[in-house]
Amino acid sequence: MVTIDHDAVLRARVLLLGSGRRSRAELVGAYRVLAEVSPKAYGPKLVDALLALRYEIRDPEVAVALTAEASRAARRLEAGVPKRAELLRRALDDYRVSLFALGRRAEGRAICEELAAAGRSGPLATVLAEEGRFKEAAELDEEAARNGIPEHSFFWNMARWAANLEGAGLHDAAATVFRELLQKTRRDVAEQRAALAVLTWELVHFSRMREVVGDTASAAAARREALSVLEGLATTGEPETWSTLHRWWRMLFVLSGRAAEPAASPESPMPPYGSELGWSHDVREGFLGMLPGLEAEAARLREADRLPELIDVQRRIAIRAAVRDGDHPYLFEERFTPHFDEGVTLARRLPDDPARLARALTDRSMFLVAARSFGPAHADFAEAVALLHDR
Repeated sequence: MVTIDHDAVLRARVLLLGSGRRSRAELVGAYRVLAEVSPKAYGPKLVDALLALRYEIRDPEVAVALTAEASRAARRLEAGVPKRAELLRRALDDYRVSLFALGRRAEGRAICEELAAAGRSGPLATVLAEEGRFKEAAELDEEAARNGIPEHSFFWNMARWAANLEGAGLHDAAATVFRELLQKTRRDVAEQRAALAVLTWELVHFSRMREVVGDTASAAAARREALSVLEGLATTGEPETWSTLHRWWRMLFVLSGRAAEPAASPESPMPPYGSELGWSHDVREGFLGMLPGLEAEAARLREADRLPELIDVQRRIAIRAAVRDGDHPYLFEERFTPHFDEGVTLARRLPDDPARLARALTDRSMFLVAARSFGPAHADFAEAVALLHDR
């Protein structure tokens, strides 16, 4: 039986009825008291106040405590409370973010499992992919797609599903999913509901997917179609004005580099390639934390004039730069041009390695599409296609 402190209840009510400005911490204190006596009325307010206070707190340990309390309060809400499911998902989502910020992956994964049971499987799929459990992640992606529970847009759901299938070694299944995405994008472009730039990036990525498994005919066909789309962009530009599309470019560029990175495992998680949003904080920081080592390795390789390895390391550096800054439109072209120019310059010094030059030209072309420099993008990609003998 709960013992009610009537003086505390009175003080909480007076605080809420007062005309002065109340801090979030004061609101949390008041709602904690009142939620004990009127859980239906004040339980939801307590959850909201705890989550709002969390964003004022810089101490990650305190953030975990606040979001854990918010999750407990949300779980206690009766089934008939309005927006109970939404409050519970919000609380659990903030709780898992706080846990992963401290590297508490086992606890964070348990919260992701609870979120999946509440109808939001995306975070669990992300964590599984980070740990190299691609088949399980892909199964969650398929279930969400088949049950019509997209958590983002069609593009993001299908791209992640295909990436996880590919990570699991299910290349034909991945191609089937990505073809479905391509078909949808083609229809949307025809109806001016999607950008030609997005179609270009998808076609180039699909060509890479098929090249990996030796399906050179499909890869070449996708590149030829991408070249045709790029020719139209270079001639007339986008028929519609689109807001920044950098996120699409960044996700597919980062995904294209997965094979060059260490394999993911529960003990050594890696980014959830195919997901642009929702990376666990510890994984993102660890991935970016490799930059100093890669830059030191690039310096050694440059001094030794070991060009093939240097080109590959420089590409890994460029991918991390895209992760860190790729969604910032300010001075976008100026910040990234040196990365891609250097890749092409180095690759031109390897006349007997047309594949590396074609890759560097393709990388720069797709970046230039993101920068809306369509003429140079078309020139680069046309050279890459010629090098690969697609014509």
